[in-house]
Amino acid sequence: MINFNGQLITSTESELYNNRAFLFGDAVFETFKVSDNKILFFEDHYFRLMSSMRILRMEIPMNFTMEYIESQILNLIAAKEVSPAFRVRFTVYRDASGYYLPTSNDVGFLINALPLNNLLYAIDEVPYEVDLYKDFYVSKQLLSSVKSTNRAINITGSIFAKENGLDNCLLLNDAKNIVETLNGNIFMLMGNKLITPPVSEGCIGGIMRKQILAIAKKHPDIEVSEETISPFDLQKADELFTTNIIQGIQPITKYRKKEFGNSLAKDLLVRLNALIRLG
Repeated sequence: MINFNGQLITSTESELYNNRAFLFGDAVFETFKVSDNKILFFEDHYFRLMSSMRILRMEIPMNFTMEYIESQILNLIAAKEVSPAFRVRFTVYRDASGYYLPTSNDVGFLINALPLNNLLYAIDEVPYEVDLYKDFYVSKQLLSSVKSTNRAINITGSIFAKENGLDNCLLLNDAKNIVETLNGNIFMLMGNKLITPPVSEGCIGGIMRKQILAIAKKHPDIEVSEETISPFDLQKADELFTTNIIQGIQPITKYRKKEFGNSLAKDLLVRLNALIRLG
């Protein structure tokens, strides 16, 4: 018997009871974009998921092949109402009892999907203001690169942004350098140099980050570099934008009193959509 929101029920009536994802954040996840029944950049997502599971010492089932996970996602999409695209979250949790020490490293998974309107990506040309989030910091360690279900800093930062009329916040690591935004990676254009922090700074190795780096490296007019970004660098930047698999590229228009353009962001987005069409 447990007390669930003031109601006494048997433990078997609550799916949350004894689920380690709920109790300890003992889970990892991937967010996919499925466009016209195709999972974008699926191979990159798959290997990042496998890497996250290994880092957390989860037992990877023999049937967790690319083909199996792809089929599970597309089977769910086929059962949903027709939509041009979907946002899919694939969560893998350690399916065991125990306290901090689990009784096994076996896993279970949960997939959910929400409809999206656009097959391809588009620039949302709206005012998009950011500032630093300094209440908590990201650690410069391997665990920070894992998309676990413990997103406390992203949640509290999102609440801070809403309370202060911001569209997003920039996260800092314990060396006080810029790591990423609340929901994606950060890129800064300074002259003809496009800069993003290396994963060693504590950021997520974003799937869209990887695509943008690859596209930008082929750009005839752009030099690409993975290096640290300090808050002081932002005042000298020509463009700032954030990337993730659902939005693609979101230009940042304002940081404090500094305003930014979006010419490169638009250029890269055209090249990104061309890559998707070819794929």
